[in-house]
Amino acid sequence: MEYAVLGLGRFGSKLAQALFARGGDVIAVDSDKDAVERLKEHVSHIAIADCTDELALRNLGIQDVDVAVVAIGEKIEISILTTAILRRLGVHRIMSRAVTKMQAQILTEVGAHEVFILEESMGEQIAKKLIAPHIHENITLSSGHSLVEMTPRQDFIGKTLKELNLRAAYGVNVIAVKRKIPDISENGENTTRIELNDLPSPDQKIRQDDILVLVGSNQRIEDLSKVIEQENHL
Repeated sequence: MEYAVLGLGRFGSKLAQALFARGGDVIAVDSDKDAVERLKEHVSHIAIADCTDELALRNLGIQDVDVAVVAIGEKIEISILTTAILRRLGVHRIMSRAVTKMQAQILTEVGAHEVFILEESMGEQIAKKLIAPHIHENITLSSGHSLVEMTPRQDFIGKTLKELNLRAAYGVNVIAVKRKIPDISENGENTTRIELNDLPSPDQKIRQDDILVLVGSNQRIEDLSKVIEQENHL
């Protein structure tokens, strides 16, 4: 996938590098020559440009990226204007950083599809979310192991846990399965509820909307995640 990161402060630089390190094609943009220079060896493409210059962004091909992240937090007016321009350019998915709830509301109103309020340390987590959208939750355990909630591969659908034998195939253990169950609200409206089966039977078949709760070493989970990413890009 192709990403654009606009604004190369501490957070934007960290995010751009993390996306690139995970295989993303990254265009990094900032008007600060020094910020651009520091990042030129760590992303796919780099550009010195005013993020509020619509023509400059168009010439860079920003309108064709899969995701554009407005990482400008402190300069509120620039962040808002950049977000509005990206929406006008027709960018498929716009994520904008806010520093206050009021700014977040304005960014949503001018065109951001998603708004986040976070610090530099969260840059890598956002990168993981973008690169691996099939991972819904990731909790680090001790000694290099993690618990993750993951969307199953397409070829897992319709098979039982026994048939999949994920422990043998990928070195991970399924400890629970989350499933969406049709329900009716108190108002009589059709809705869904999440049912957690924390003792799944080996004969339980995986459905399209299931979420697998897995435990395994970080390396094993990353290996499975990469297989799913490749499948999603086919």
